Amino acid sequence: MNVQLLTDGAKQRIRATSLSLAELMTLVVLFHQIRYRQFKSFYLHHVCQHLRGEFPTLPSYSRCIELLPRCAMALYAFFETVKGDCSGLSIVDSTPLAVCDNLRIKRHRVFQGLAERGKSSTGWFFGFKLHAVINHRGELLSIRLTRGNGDDRKPVPDLVTGLFGSLYADKRLVA
Repeated sequence: MNVQLLTDGAKQRIRATSLSLAELMTLVVLFHQIRYRQFKSFYLHHVCQHLRGEFPTLPSYSRCIELLPRCAMALYAFFETVKGDCSGLSIVDSTPLAVCDNLRIKRHRVFQGLAERGKSSTGWFFGFKLHAVINHRGELLSIRLTRGNGDDRKPVPDLVTGLFGSLYADKRLVA
């Protein structure tokens, strides 16, 4: 008897996602507008309790986390359409984006191989650095994401391409 199996026998659930790309993007933008510190508390305590009418097919928190990477490129494209115009007065700065507490660096797996240990004016962190240029109205003109251990001055030439007028920075970027 010749038997050929197409699968390993484990049942696979193939189902369309319950949240659309636009809904995922809305949740990400809303999270930053409301200024919650952790996405989990935002999702469980705000979205699930107060916004169920607007999002009737909310998945579980863990499923939502699995879906979030799908909207990264769409969010970047959205940023490119809403970024401000250069007014001749620009400010550049960077800020650390810690992905975990320093005590958990050895156990961290989400950004393994991508995030690095870095130092900022507030101390050591493990994660990335967000470099941004804004105009005098506070509108974003350009952003870059680098590893935590990168030199703050290195992404500046790419950030300011196409800008004109005066550029202001702190001491770390000018040196």
